Amino acid sequence: MDDFAPEYLDLEREVAVFLRRARSASGEMAREVHPELEPAAYGLLLRLDTVGPQRATALAAYFGVGKGTMSRQLRALEKLRLVSRSPDPEDGRASLVQLTPDGRDRFTRVRQARRAAYARRLSAWQGDEVAELARLLHRFNDVQADSS
Repeated sequence: MDDFAPEYLDLEREVAVFLRRARSASGEMAREVHPELEPAAYGLLLRLDTVGPQRATALAAYFGVGKGTMSRQLRALEKLRLVSRSPDPEDGRASLVQLTPDGRDRFTRVRQARRAAYARRLSAWQGDEVAELARLLHRFNDVQADSS
């Protein structure tokens, strides 16, 4: 018998549904950016668009993956010419990963379509409800990052 309050069981169920749908949506968006793009790589493009050039080690830490995994994902993105590397001005031994102009254009087009889809899906919601959902998801993500 579970010793958890019903709200935790409800949360588990809703997060599972959310994750399944998010994986599916990420795959669709990734293919829209480039037909050969892996679904997990969409998040990398989002991170680079949001924060700008990053070291591969910083990206790996942010996503909670190993250096080898991140290296493979970045090589695939480079092969598709969606990202490029340049020397890190603070440490010439390291490099920074950034979106290429084509990568940024493709990503921006898909991201705008995604935002429009959110707006359509949540059109019956009030702005403060959307803001509250975003705030709570951010808080949840912070807890997830802290527990890793």
